[in-house]
Amino acid sequence: MPDTGGQVVYILDQVKALEAEMGKRLALAGLENAHPDIVILTRLIPDSHGTSCNERLEPVAGTQYCRILRVPFRDAQGRVLDHWISRFDVWPYLERFTIESSKEILAELGGKPDLLIGNYRQGYIYWESMDKKYHFSCQFTADIIAMNTSDFIITSTYQEIAGHDEMVGQYESYQSFTMPHLYRVVNGIDIYSPKFNIVSPGADSEIYFPFSESSRRLTSLHADLEELLFSPNSKEAMGTLSDPGKPILFSMARLDKVKNLTGLAEWYAGSERLQGLVNLIIVGGVTDPSKTMDREEAVECQKMLDIMNSGRVDGKFRWINAQKNRVRNGELYRFIADRRGAFVQPALYEAFGLTVIEAMTCGLPTFATNRGGPAEIIKHRRSGFHIDPFHGEASANVIADFFEATAKKPDEWDRISKGGLERIFSRYTWEIYANRLMTLNQVYTFWKYISNLEHSEAKRYLEMFYILKMRALIEKMSEHPNKATEDAEEQLKKKEQASA
Repeated sequence: MPDTGGQVVYILDQVKALEAEMGKRLALAGLENAHPDIVILTRLIPDSHGTSCNERLEPVAGTQYCRILRVPFRDAQGRVLDHWISRFDVWPYLERFTIESSKEILAELGGKPDLLIGNYRQGYIYWESMDKKYHFSCQFTADIIAMNTSDFIITSTYQEIAGHDEMVGQYESYQSFTMPHLYRVVNGIDIYSPKFNIVSPGADSEIYFPFSESSRRLTSLHADLEELLFSPNSKEAMGTLSDPGKPILFSMARLDKVKNLTGLAEWYAGSERLQGLVNLIIVGGVTDPSKTMDREEAVECQKMLDIMNSGRVDGKFRWINAQKNRVRNGELYRFIADRRGAFVQPALYEAFGLTVIEAMTCGLPTFATNRGGPAEIIKHRRSGFHIDPFHGEASANVIADFFEATAKKPDEWDRISKGGLERIFSRYTWEIYANRLMTLNQVYTFWKYISNLEHSEAKRYLEMFYILKMRALIEKMSEHPNKATEDAEEQLKKKEQASA
C-alpha cells in the first residue's frame, strides 16, 4: 500500500537482529531456559486483498521468537473497520486501538514489555494548506507528546537531530514553531538532551554481502541479470548498450523528484567525457507514464523519456523498470561490481540512504548526495565520494575522474571498494545496531531508576495537552473524513483495473 515502502523491510530486519543480540546476552547471563520475546504490533485488516494482514498472529520468517500481532481498528460504536485506511486518517481510532492493544500485548507476552520501540515520521512544513487532507496538525501534536514521553530517542544520523549549516534537523525543527490558530511551541524538545543517540541500521547480511564471497554468490541468477541489463528484447527495459564491455554506472531508487534519477540522467547526457568512460543503467519507476497513478512519478517518467529520445545517450543508457525482488537486487549490485562499475545515489535530500549501505556492503564503489545521511556514511575519497545534486556538471566530473583513474590504475577501484566495506563493517551492520540499542536500553533503564526521570509534573502536563489539544484536533477530523484514504483507494482500484 502507499504507506509502506522500505519501513516494513526495516522493521523485519530490525527484529531479526534484536532477537539474535538478546539471545547472546541471555546466554552470557547464564539464563539457559530464557529466550527473547518480540512482538511487532500493527493493525488487523479483514479486507486483506489476498495478504495475511487479516490474521491475528503471524510468525516472522527467519526468527524463532518474533511474531506479528494484529489488532483491528474500531469506530466509535465498536465496529471493526474492514478496510485499510491511510496513516493520515488513523487518528480517530488510535486511542481505542492503544487500549485494546495494551491488553493484547499483556496477554501475548504474559506481562509488561521491557522495551517499546516506536517509529517517528518526518513532518511537512506547509502543514496548513494540506491539513484537511493529511491532518498534519494531529501528527505534529502526537510527535511532541511522543518525543517528551520517551525515555530515549535514536536516530540513524546526526543531521536528523541537529541538521547542518544549510538545513534544520528533523528534531531541531520541533524546538520552536507555530501552528496559527492552534498553538505555539516555545521549547518542544531539547536536542542537547542526552536522551538523543545515534544508532545506524545496516543491510540484511543474508542478501547483501561482498561480491568477493564467491561461495555465496547466486550464480543461477546471472543469466536473468545479463538479459535484464543487456538484452535488446527485454520487456522490462528501454535503451540498448552498444558497448556492453564498458563499466556500468548504476542507480536504483523510486522515480520521484527528490530521488533525482532524471537529474543523474541529465548529468550523463550532458557529459561526453562520462559517456566515453561508462554506460549508465538506471532502475526505477515505470518506463511508460500511462502505467502509473502517481502524478509525480508520471512527470519524472516523461522527463526520462525525453532524455532517452533526445539522441544524446543512444547506445549508452538503459532504463529498467523498478525491481522489487530483494534477493535478485543484492546479486545485481554484485553483478555490476564484477564489471568494475559504481553506484550513484543522486538524491536532492536523503535522510539516511539504505541503498548506499546496500551498495557499499556488496563492495560497489559509491557516489552519494552530500545532502543528508549519506554524507555521514561515506568518508569522501576514502570509502566513496560525495556529490552535490545541485551541481550536476561538477558531480559528473567527480565520477569521470574516478573512472579515468581506475582505467590507468585498477588498484584505485579496489581501494575505494575495500574502504567502503571497512566503513560498513565498522559502523553500519544490524549486529552493531542491535548491540548498541540493547546497551542503551540497559543504560537508560538504570538511569531512570536512580534519577526518577518520569517526573510526575511533566507527565500530568502531557496528559493535559493530549486531552485539550489532541482530542480536539481528532474530533475536528470529522469535518474532512478519510480524504487521503479515498485518494489512495482510488489509485489502488485503477492499478488493479490496469493489471486486470
